[in-house]
Amino acid sequence: MTQLLPIFIAVFLAELGDKTQLATVLFASDKDHSPVLVFIAAAGALVASTAVAVVLGQAAGKYLDIIPLKLIAGIGFIAIGGWSVFEHFKG
Repeated sequence: MTQLLPIFIAVFLAELGDKTQLATVLFASDKDHSPVLVFIAAAGALVASTAVAVVLGQAAGKYLDIIPLKLIAGIGFIAIGGWSVFEHFKG
């Protein structure tokens, strides 16, 4: 369970407020769509896309072990954050 919790929290927080969730809200707000069916379809789509990501990640893991991905991702997030701060004060 302790291995699952960080994965759950990271994916849950990453999914909050993204375009997928907004699309699901729009489908659920449409009176022509059953909320239960919207939930089933959205959950199935998330499971399917996650399955593809896991399979690709597993296959790519053999080749990406030599690349410092966490470092590259961290630098990318810092760069995006710095750019956002710069844009805020610029304009």
